[in-house]
Amino acid sequence: MVHVTGTLINAGTVLAGTTAGTLLGGRLPERVREVVMDGLGLVVLLVGIDQGLAAFRPPFSTLVTGAAAGGVAVLIVLGSILLGGIAGEIIGIERGLVAAGDALKRRFGSGQARFTEGFVVASLVFCVGPLTILGAINDGLSGDYSLLAVKAMLDGFAALAFSSALGWGVGFSVITIIVYQGGLSLLAGTVAGAVGDPSRSPAIASVTATGGVLILAIGLRLLRVKEIRVANLLPALLLAPAAVAVVELFR
Repeated sequence: MVHVTGTLINAGTVLAGTTAGTLLGGRLPERVREVVMDGLGLVVLLVGIDQGLAAFRPPFSTLVTGAAAGGVAVLIVLGSILLGGIAGEIIGIERGLVAAGDALKRRFGSGQARFTEGFVVASLVFCVGPLTILGAINDGLSGDYSLLAVKAMLDGFAALAFSSALGWGVGFSVITIIVYQGGLSLLAGTVAGAVGDPSRSPAIASVTATGGVLILAIGLRLLRVKEIRVANLLPALLLAPAAVAVVELFR
């Protein structure tokens, strides 16, 4: 049986939050919207730091034993980010995501100056993180969407805050959520017999740690410190668990 209930709930809360935020945002002065974005950027940095530290916590930090234990996890994250960034730049993921946002803006975002920015930033924030991965896998494996329900509530409030500053391009991030998060659930459902407990998997933990670095980059982008092309780093989320698989094969 196909389980994507959590993803549908998530999409609904993002749309609800976007609707409320867009209606509210038009009534707020520009300086208030700037403060909202700065606050979001700081919180996103905090979340990124917490998730990035998964490289120093079990089960990822104990991937190998001995003096090199923590170092191997950090090297996997570093290598995945560097190689993933190169691959993403060659493929042009960020360019494609921006182009999709611009196409949606031409059709639905008349008068919304920051429509594309809202779509791109929300798509990245809502799809990079451990709740996305763990929640989608649990939903696909057993129909347990409790983690995605928690994520849905968080994303709903985040969508409200984002859309109050960036407009209703944020709401179109549900396309990314359905394709990416729903796709993970469908994939997990097809390989249910071969997947163990995802919360104890070093491969999943490597995605969490690598995703934390990407979330830090999103925070820096929201704070206008550095316009990092975060989407071009997304291949790192595939390379990290692949590297873990190689290490586990030879240890």
